[in-house]
Amino acid sequence: MAANPFSTDLAYPTPEPSPPNGTILSSAQAPSITVIASSRAVLSGRLTAATIVISLATGKITSIFHSVLSSSDFPPGTPYVDHTPHILLPGLVDAHVHLNEPGRTEWEGFWTGTRAAAFGGVTTVVDMPLNAIPPTTTMAGLREKVQAASGQCWVDVGFYGGIVPGNLAELKPLVKAGVRGFKGFLIDSGVDEFPAVSSRDVAKVLTELADEPTMVMFHAEMIPPIAASVGDAVQWSLPPLSPSGPLTSYETFLTSRPPTFETYAISEVLCLAALAPRLPLHIVHLSATEAIPLLRNARARGVKITAETCFHYLSLAAEQIKDGDTRHKCCPPIRTQSNQDGLWAEMLREDDSVIQTVVSDHSPCTPNLKLLPPNLVGH
Repeated sequence: MAANPFSTDLAYPTPEPSPPNGTILSSAQAPSITVIASSRAVLSGRLTAATIVISLATGKITSIFHSVLSSSDFPPGTPYVDHTPHILLPGLVDAHVHLNEPGRTEWEGFWTGTRAAAFGGVTTVVDMPLNAIPPTTTMAGLREKVQAASGQCWVDVGFYGGIVPGNLAELKPLVKAGVRGFKGFLIDSGVDEFPAVSSRDVAKVLTELADEPTMVMFHAEMIPPIAASVGDAVQWSLPPLSPSGPLTSYETFLTSRPPTFETYAISEVLCLAALAPRLPLHIVHLSATEAIPLLRNARARGVKITAETCFHYLSLAAEQIKDGDTRHKCCPPIRTQSNQDGLWAEMLREDDSVIQTVVSDHSPCTPNLKLLPPNLVGH
């Protein structure tokens, strides 16, 4: 089990968990602890034998023994599993997922999403403010989220708030209600109910939240200004221009979202960071390695900014994606093998890496929305 880094006294109630088998035993029947053991467990960064005692009332680890104890060392009826020779690992925290309930539960809801997380060893997820309807951009939206999650969660769940044009007055109440941070798009989000914010909007948000115990995150893509187009209009983060090239070619999609989209957006965030020097800033799903020097230089100057990247950027490469395979379409895009190598090099730095976390950006949709070609339907 993982300690939950998001566990605080929240104003919104923790969504009621779901019993694994749908049955709740009476207090007289139920044991108070469960025990797991293995000759190989990861504790304090090393591999060792261990027996771990977990409270069934709180879900927290209460005791750790650095040896494999027998089931007879515990009260009769105590659930006990020795997983030797398998390795016991801490539960993972996925700090970037989209559980699209309410409103788009057919894409993914709390029941299926958190159950899949548990199956994969993820014990905490933090839900992004879109693509549910309504989005988590208001107190009312947060309340609907929590109500929708109640009784459906197989793992710990936290919530982010959203920043959109016009919701400035909602931000501080959302902080007090316990959201774990805020996310805004600097380019079209793809859903109408979560519009992009301009640089002016971001400036207002940073000023509003400058002294709050929270963080502000950005989907960092913007269309750079060109020629005589510099001015207020370019700051409104319009959707990308129409792509040129065969629409079934992955290369066409890749060139429609070049690295300059990311570097320009991150530069814009860094220009505004001085408005809230104590406020942590974060770049979600960093894809382009060209942005790494910008972030490193900013951190060296004392700017409180971090970045995350995703499993798909670390394991997939543009050269391997076949034409028409829309399963690989995401924004920012999966880039070249050399770009992937650069992300790994940054993560493996022995000194301070700008990439502080790896997340899934789990964001499913129904197959029909992917417009899969006939040869890939059902795969």
